[in-house]
Amino acid sequence: MAQHNELGDYGEQLAVAHLVSKGYKILETNWQFKHLEIDIIARKNPFIVFIEVKTRKTNYFGEPFTFVNNAKQKNIIKAANEYINRFDINEEARFDIISVLYNERQKNIQHIEDAFYARM
Repeated sequence: MAQHNELGDYGEQLAVAHLVSKGYKILETNWQFKHLEIDIIARKNPFIVFIEVKTRKTNYFGEPFTFVNNAKQKNIIKAANEYINRFDINEEARFDIISVLYNERQKNIQHIEDAFYARM
């Protein structure tokens, strides 16, 4: 496995542990619809939460969450709509980002709730 994939996987593990410690119930990890993927799907009343995890070794080029651009948001929303329809979800949806900076000197997790909204 490529080193960047290992870092991403580790970031997702840290994000899951963070969410569980905050009372979230993890429903899915790496849920796929066609070519689209949602890193984590969780429930925390009254929401179903779709979470994108971005992990970087450094913030030299910007904080990890800044890499969740409009195109990525649009893809997450498409996949979330499929999940909601497929599993007949009735809770209100929320889109979060977990930003992870991880290297030999630091482990920083930033959870941004309501990071973006589904636009019509």
